[in-house]
Amino acid sequence: MGGVENDEPASKRLKLVSGRSTGLSNGSSLTEPLVGSSRDLMARPLQYEGDKEVLGSKGVIKRVEFVRIIGKALQSLGYKKSCAYLEEESGIPLHSSAVDLFMKQILNGNWDESVITLHNLGLKDENVVKSASFLLLEQKFFELVDGDKIMDALKTMKTEIAPLCINNGRLLELSSCIVAATHCDSVGSSNQDNGRIKPRSKLLEELQKVLPPAVIMPENRLEHLVEQALTLQQDACIFHNSLDKEMSLYSDHKCGRDQIPSRILQILEAHSDEVWFLQFSHNGKYLASSSNDRSAIIWEIDENGGVSLKHRLSGHQKPVSSVSWSPNDHQLLTCGVEEVVRRWDVCSGECLQVYEKVGLGLVSCGWFPDGKWIFSGINDKSISMWELDGKEVECWKGKKTLKISDLEITSDGKQIISMCRESAILLLDREAKVERVIEENQTITSFSLSRDNRYLLVNLLNQEIHLWSIDGNFRLVAKYNGHKRSRFVIRSCFGGLEQAFIASGSEDSQVYIWHRGTGDLVEALPGHSGAVNCVSWNPANPYMLASASDDRTIRIWGLNALHVKKPKSAHSNGIHYCNGGT
Repeated sequence: MGGVENDEPASKRLKLVSGRSTGLSNGSSLTEPLVGSSRDLMARPLQYEGDKEVLGSKGVIKRVEFVRIIGKALQSLGYKKSCAYLEEESGIPLHSSAVDLFMKQILNGNWDESVITLHNLGLKDENVVKSASFLLLEQKFFELVDGDKIMDALKTMKTEIAPLCINNGRLLELSSCIVAATHCDSVGSSNQDNGRIKPRSKLLEELQKVLPPAVIMPENRLEHLVEQALTLQQDACIFHNSLDKEMSLYSDHKCGRDQIPSRILQILEAHSDEVWFLQFSHNGKYLASSSNDRSAIIWEIDENGGVSLKHRLSGHQKPVSSVSWSPNDHQLLTCGVEEVVRRWDVCSGECLQVYEKVGLGLVSCGWFPDGKWIFSGINDKSISMWELDGKEVECWKGKKTLKISDLEITSDGKQIISMCRESAILLLDREAKVERVIEENQTITSFSLSRDNRYLLVNLLNQEIHLWSIDGNFRLVAKYNGHKRSRFVIRSCFGGLEQAFIASGSEDSQVYIWHRGTGDLVEALPGHSGAVNCVSWNPANPYMLASASDDRTIRIWGLNALHVKKPKSAHSNGIHYCNGGT
């Protein structure tokens, strides 16, 4: 879209230049009206011989736009004199005299003249002209109504606004204003607009969103460009995991590997058999693990990052395959392999409820977001919903889950996610009764949901991890390779600052970490002596990662620079403190 160049706040003095041709963003030009100003009395600025049309080593920055954006930034910062000097010295006005005139007419309430000027701005998109005209005439309409000029307002609506043939819904609202104003007048009441009239400066802000940026420059454009550049540098940095939000404009952003948890801080040895699953609580103060030894353990994390055993949860008759924290982290669910689900009190370690179905086994568990219900996958491929007291309130039958399946519920409680076939994941909308399916070409072994409910991380039999976007239409976003998987269920997770990383276990006894955006392998962490079955990243501490292994241990990973304060005893509650080695 073509248009004359740019806008500035209305407080800026009027700058109108006689008979000057102004360049448009599309390369064409328009001749501006002859209007006198104090600028004509000033010396015409000299153009430097070295001036170039484009700047920078890439030749993509237009000099005129660059200068105007700087001028706009100076003005926004309150340096109006500096902005004026920049205009004089560069010979580049912040915006054209036509736009100056347009803005002045709006602030003075000269609506008919402003509409004429709008049409003379050289805009080629008729829809943009109509939309801007509608905003101008709507303001005129409301000010007439507010001034008790009901017949003039009615005339404006019928002869000026209606012929635009846009926004018919809004036109009906304007009609109702006429009726309401007439009624108020007949009963002697005030027909004040009740807030419909906006300040004229606010109208300029709305026009800025409608008109091309070459006509009225967006506010804070320079700040937006700088923030965008910094954000892109952060996103491209495969090691960025820092809680320090300060970034310098003096140098490019760069992080080192020291931001990634890669040092073993503790080895937890309280399980007597393979550790299959672990998960940090939402607040990051606890870690729960489950094992082939038929127990689950709640671990507590102190303010220094030290982990200690809080409760050992016993009662399952089969290995415990998974755990799930309640939304407030006060309770924990544990699920036995095709057995029962138990609900525990985190504070006391007491078992509060057992959920079971006669003749069937439960295979997965999860919480409803408000904490009032739980969900469980059943080995007859159905999914059940329970009240906390154990009463089953709903059951979705059919091929809704598998005997080995994860179970997730979105934070709004609307969608239940489960594996419905070996190579497919079901997203079941509880309210709309709609089922959507993600199809993979390989057998799915596990999956996990991102904290923002927009992505699903899927582990496959062929040693790949796929990242799917589930926000709207399903879309495969990324693939992660390098870890080993041939026989066991290996789990992965999102983690790090803003979940910018993907971590996974592996059958080669290592923990693998990738940058989520680029797919680059960041670290492969040795230390375990058996297959790493599951990993969990502390949601409250981007520097803490936990891994569970067939070697019967849990390893807590942290930064190389982090020193955990050791207790008096080197071994306590099944915990071994490390000095960085294994």
